[in-house]
Amino acid sequence: MSKTSLLDKVNYPSDLRKFNKNELSLLVKELRQELIDVVSTTGGHLGAGLGVVELTVALHYVFDTPKDKLVWDVGHQSYPHKIITGRRDKIRTLRKGGGLSGFTRRSESEYDPFGAGHSSTSISSTLGMAVAKSLSKNSNHVIAVIGDGAMSAGLAYEAMNNAGAMKSKLIVILNDNDMSIARPVGAMSSYLARLLSGKTYFGLRETIKSITSKFSKRFKDKAGKAEEFIKDIVTGGGTLFNELGFYYVGPIDGHNLDNLIKVLNNIKTLKYDGPILIHTVTKKGKGYKPAEDSRDKYHGVTKFDVVTGKQSKSKQSAPSYTKVFANTLIEHAENDTKIIGITAAMPSGTGMDVFGEKFPDRMFDVGIAEQHAVTFAAGLATEGYKPFVAIYSTFLQRAYDQVIHDVSIQNLPVRFAIDRAGLIGADGSTHAGSFDITYLSTLPNFVVMAASDETELVKMINTAVSINDRPTAFRYPRGNTSNMELPKINEILEIGKGKIVKEGKKVAILNFGTRLLECLKAANQLDTKGISTTVADARFAKPLDQKLIMDLCSNHETIITIEEGSIGGFGSHVFQMLSERGFFDKGLKIRSMILPDQFIDQDMPEYMYKTAGLDAYAIEQKVLNTLKSNIIIHKTKQFK
Repeated sequence: MSKTSLLDKVNYPSDLRKFNKNELSLLVKELRQELIDVVSTTGGHLGAGLGVVELTVALHYVFDTPKDKLVWDVGHQSYPHKIITGRRDKIRTLRKGGGLSGFTRRSESEYDPFGAGHSSTSISSTLGMAVAKSLSKNSNHVIAVIGDGAMSAGLAYEAMNNAGAMKSKLIVILNDNDMSIARPVGAMSSYLARLLSGKTYFGLRETIKSITSKFSKRFKDKAGKAEEFIKDIVTGGGTLFNELGFYYVGPIDGHNLDNLIKVLNNIKTLKYDGPILIHTVTKKGKGYKPAEDSRDKYHGVTKFDVVTGKQSKSKQSAPSYTKVFANTLIEHAENDTKIIGITAAMPSGTGMDVFGEKFPDRMFDVGIAEQHAVTFAAGLATEGYKPFVAIYSTFLQRAYDQVIHDVSIQNLPVRFAIDRAGLIGADGSTHAGSFDITYLSTLPNFVVMAASDETELVKMINTAVSINDRPTAFRYPRGNTSNMELPKINEILEIGKGKIVKEGKKVAILNFGTRLLECLKAANQLDTKGISTTVADARFAKPLDQKLIMDLCSNHETIITIEEGSIGGFGSHVFQMLSERGFFDKGLKIRSMILPDQFIDQDMPEYMYKTAGLDAYAIEQKVLNTLKSNIIIHKTKQFK
């Protein structure tokens, strides 16, 4: 913990409310330095937090948190908030096993009224809180802080549209740190923001409304338009938010602490029943030159040297799965001009940035708008193009209706590259790819694949390119490959065809995904115990390789299915097929190993899989316990 003078006195926001303005300015400097020091040792999301240090202090200084509810959208920017809300002593456990979450979490603190991890949820959730408070005759305030990037998601506008039609007092702070949605702010615009948020202007505005209400509708409409027109000229915008029913204030300098406090105090005491939007302009990475100079403003970082800003990168000769995907897709796109790349605000995370550098006219980053990304791809597919939609598993969940309605029902050949499949580490349960096997394998027409290693990933990409009559999806994990020699782009898989990796006689382990190496380790241990074990790689959850599975069942005493997904996925489809084929009447012992029915907190991936019971030891124990068990699956009489 870095040595500070004022920050050491702040355990909770009530402590900083005792400071004068000069002390608050010093506190901001200490809080920013503490944040840099913390993330240099833990890694995480630095740039967003650096940009909201003044805003964090101002909000907690003006409002009576936690009675007043403060919700941070996504949570990337919540680290300063955590430091001053009773968690400074644990802040260096950030994103570690058993430590603080990298996002806001209700179970972690009463100062986190709503958990986050995915973007654009803050306005909806705080509107719900505001309505609840109104119904309960509670006068406390509700504040949402949402970044400009999150405003590209439809959910934010759905919430604003709803809020604009209500009379519940909701304060939304737009943290504008990247997009050019406001002209540069200065002394005049700061003054105008204070003026527009103050009682004098608001009183005059209400007086004008009262007077014009006495005249004709035509006169009233023209007066209202004139007021908004003049306001827009001097403040630089707000028309969109006004049209949505919000009282707009801004843009204001989000790093001018004194002005922020004055504006927030004005808004706090304003007698107005309805939603208010305060537009602040901040600088991502503010106060730390390496972050300010970085292209991504140090959005997500590993451990780094505070003096130089140089991040600690482990020496890795093997490429990541993401890079293998990007390079393979580029190789295909060089030969096929119909291939299109699509991502939803994650170009570097999905490798689409590399694809875009090579083919700038054929890569589309649609922003945080996964629903749009899927339907946009469906439209491209209707015109004979081959769209590859690269989205993390956890974010594809947000577009499930579009996957069903716009892709699956119409049987359109959209290709889904599902990155970050399985348990991914420090980002924890909000970012785990736990459900895609289940939610895609239930859909008619889909081909669903999972790569066990990078060679299989290349073959699955090749296969997806070749399939032009139905939608396809292939999943792969975060992290580095084993640096195997990659196959050529003309090597494709037979649809619904798995493979035997290791021959045995007594037990068969049927793997789907990247647990294959753990399956082989378990099989080798079982062999030493005299239990001859087969290992097969299913490759496909849909369509299943029915012949392979039935052969394994016919020639082995016990079958174990393995997958990095929730109940209802690959194993469930295997059970259903075997039930229909009558295999359970033959005394077959079959068990499935899946992710447990719980959300697993952040940790190193290997520990998360140990917790989930999907490592080599757990697989070995499952086989041994199944062999000892007298429980044999039979069909009940009602099915005979």
